[in-house]
Amino acid sequence: MKNGQKISGQRTKTISGFLINIKYLLKGKVLVANVLPVFTAYWLALYFSGESFTEHITLFLLTIMGSTIVISGALMLNNWYEADLDLKMDRTRNRPTVTGAFSLKSVLWAGSITSAIGMGMMLLTTFEAFIYSFLGWFFYVVLYTFWSKRKYTINTIIGSISGAFTPLIGWAVIAPATHIIPIALAYLLFIWQVPHTLAIAIKRLEDYTRAGVPMLPVVSGTKTTIRQMLIYTVALLPFPFLLLNSMGGIFFTVVLFMTIVWIILVAAGLRTTRLGNWAQVNLRFSIIYLVTISLTMIMLTAPIVY
Repeated sequence: MKNGQKISGQRTKTISGFLINIKYLLKGKVLVANVLPVFTAYWLALYFSGESFTEHITLFLLTIMGSTIVISGALMLNNWYEADLDLKMDRTRNRPTVTGAFSLKSVLWAGSITSAIGMGMMLLTTFEAFIYSFLGWFFYVVLYTFWSKRKYTINTIIGSISGAFTPLIGWAVIAPATHIIPIALAYLLFIWQVPHTLAIAIKRLEDYTRAGVPMLPVVSGTKTTIRQMLIYTVALLPFPFLLLNSMGGIFFTVVLFMTIVWIILVAAGLRTTRLGNWAQVNLRFSIIYLVTISLTMIMLTAPIVY
């Protein structure tokens, strides 16, 4: 621990070191994975509402900045509360709340103030978008981080509910989120996050066991976890059908193909003897899956830029 603190202390003395600590504090990939659906839904709402992107630049910046700040605040509060758990896990030992680069008090204040600022910015968009932002924050910080993660295996489900609000936020800035697209995207994000998170839990099984976090593979074993992952990936099959009329055949074909590939990759875990490699493959593919769907939707509606 002292060596970690020394290294971190050296890092904070440079701008690059400070940015590295910020990246660990905000869980860079997690932040991007949550902001991307906000942008995607915002983009699609413009297209299906017949609005121009260039005429809503200010609203776009307010939406992306506000949602990013809200999510950042939630992630900081998560790191503040889980510093003791992160200390016991190899994958989180470089977080500045563990190394001592940032004091827990400063992270608590930063997370609280950032959350409030982000909420205020979202309130300047639409009240509906603000409500979704608050609910996403509440599910992640209060129900996931403070209440369920240390006690129940359903912490994964609760965390997934939080992520499902992100496309609703982006869409609601432009129009009420009652269209099939934001609803289907919320469904996608909720289902997607479960096998994604469980792949991490299997990959880092020793970490979670050491920290005493009741993730599904810790409590019920890897075979049960893989079967649950298979159920959830199969549950992704309706998604392209829901959006066939709205997004067209190209989108349908791409998403259906990728979903079938992911189902096959998950099912392979029932027979593999190399669980670590299998979990890593599924983790990477889950990210590719989400990014590909978002980029495909954006590219197919690109003519809105004028």
